[in-house]
Amino acid sequence: MADDRISRDQREFTYRGHTLDELKNMSLDELKEVLPSRARRTLKRGLNEEEKRLLEKVEKKDKDVYRTHRREMIILPEFVGKKFAIHDGKEFKSIKIEPEMIGHYLGEFALTRKKVEHSGPGIGATRSSKYIPLK
Repeated sequence: MADDRISRDQREFTYRGHTLDELKNMSLDELKEVLPSRARRTLKRGLNEEEKRLLEKVEKKDKDVYRTHRREMIILPEFVGKKFAIHDGKEFKSIKIEPEMIGHYLGEFALTRKKVEHSGPGIGATRSSKYIPLK
């Protein structure tokens, strides 16, 4: 009975009822109708010059990793399978675009804040915080 089920990895990817090939063949106007409302409004206003330039570079397929500061760029079907290095304010975080990321923004995958890790008490700590019980 377990053999009859198709595993999650073998199932064909669909985004709102469309396969990846169908999404890649859509024009930007057709794709706009499939995306969520926030992404649809962004595309309705039009891409700015830097976003258009990034899209042209990706369509040319001239690089293996695309470095960008465009965190507000919507992930389009043309980006699937490509590697992007997205700036997080300090350095470039490298990510590979998966089909499930379509419709999200590049900045969502390069977090700008790190987890704070405090060390133990030491030099510069107050007198009371230097106390470490021996038990």
